[in-house]
Amino acid sequence: SRGVGGVGGDEEVSVQFYSPSSPSSPSSLINLVRVGDPNQAINSTFTPADPIYFRQFCEECDRVERLATMDQAGRSTKIIIDAANFALKWINSQWSVVSRQSSATNNGQLTTDNRQIPFRLQTIRPVDTGDPQKDANPASVGRGLELYTPRDIHHTVELLSQRVIELFAEDPTNTRAAVLVRENRQGRWLAEALTPVCKKHNIILYDVGERDRRSHVPQEILALLQFCDRPHSPDYLKAALEALVQRQLIPTQDLNALASLPEEFLYPGPLAAPQPEPVQKASHLCRSLLRARLELPLYQLISFLALALNYDQAELATADKLAERVNQQIAGNSSLGSMLSVLSEIVNSERFEPVETEDLEARYTRAGQLTIITMHKAKGLDWDYVFIPFLHENLIPGKFWVPPQSQFLGDFTLSEVARAQIRAALHEESEIPEVTQAWEVAKNLKTAEEYRLLYVAMTRAKRLLWMSAAQKAPFTWSKPENLQEQAPCPVFPALKRQFPECVFSSAEC
Repeated sequence: SRGVGGVGGDEEVSVQFYSPSSPSSPSSLINLVRVGDPNQAINSTFTPADPIYFRQFCEECDRVERLATMDQAGRSTKIIIDAANFALKWINSQWSVVSRQSSATNNGQLTTDNRQIPFRLQTIRPVDTGDPQKDANPASVGRGLELYTPRDIHHTVELLSQRVIELFAEDPTNTRAAVLVRENRQGRWLAEALTPVCKKHNIILYDVGERDRRSHVPQEILALLQFCDRPHSPDYLKAALEALVQRQLIPTQDLNALASLPEEFLYPGPLAAPQPEPVQKASHLCRSLLRARLELPLYQLISFLALALNYDQAELATADKLAERVNQQIAGNSSLGSMLSVLSEIVNSERFEPVETEDLEARYTRAGQLTIITMHKAKGLDWDYVFIPFLHENLIPGKFWVPPQSQFLGDFTLSEVARAQIRAALHEESEIPEVTQAWEVAKNLKTAEEYRLLYVAMTRAKRLLWMSAAQKAPFTWSKPENLQEQAPCPVFPALKRQFPECVFSSAEC
């Protein structure tokens, strides 16, 4: 059997063979149960998921000789598979809590306690020649694996931009590329830095964190409602006109000139100079918004404005969700002022999540687009070219930091200690760990999860995997301007030693 998913086989790595009538008979009915890859289990940060259960399932199947492992994958070029396999084995070998068993595995290597190590031992292989997968194990682009050590994060952007421009220049419409980041703050900073480069070279830049986690709908609706409430305000008129220009409902023009005299723009007198056609169109649309404010009941205003903004299906659904939320909050105090207050709070203090009506995977992996996406969201997706910058130890694997205000019980986080103790009870361990031991277990679990996340990120690439760890980077990405020396993620120097031909020197950079 082979894993049709990818290097790690996301969804289809192991198969259970079981025949209720006669397990040994080749002619008997065989039930196949496809199950997942514990080496890509990255959800325990958000859910109670734990890969230990799957590992136990595999061990039980193996004991009764009902386990087969699909260890072939056609997604990536060979050197990317080699890099992923090396990273997996190197991380396991460095694990501090490892108990070697006395027996050897089939390939002669000693096994480790699967309850402790980050990864289940496996070696993914390319598929066989003539495999029916389309473009299985494609040819690498460049060196297939490229490892950089830029001077700082700004140098990182220079190197990344240069490589993106080269790749998109070859085939702009069919190029699929993504930058995978550990956290959204990195993505926001990177999107801002890459925007001028992408505009100059006509490359579509899609920042998933910005577009998917914060909808533009509440802000645009708020701008139009503020104008409807105070049409004589130059600031509110200009904000409304900017929203209309952004939606391409009126032509681009000098908005400052239009907003400086709101009454003259909206209701020109008989002695006023004739308005040019673009101004007439803008004025007519603004007057229709004011008329709707007078004629429509308050609860219908948001839906009307969504139609006026020519929203698509997903945006209309998001506007309906917003209208329902606002109307619920102003029930009993229904006025435009209270509606504006609720909307302002939504825009300023939260990320209003949009309603999705299309295939997100298709949106994230569109051809001709450079996607900025977190490693978590990238699971299950793939691109021809994948960039993983900012590989620093303080984020991957990172470490627990206990805020001073939380240290009244000690140098630990109570929730993580409790979680480790509950986990021990659920797994029927002989004793519940005391606080210090539970805190160490929690740290090890977090480290293992981060390394699995890196493995997921590496296995998204098909033809080129670009990785970098700058010498200087922020300690926290909430203050990206404060650069300091940062140690790389421990696996990054190991990759450089293992694949010296893939390392780009400072001269090549």
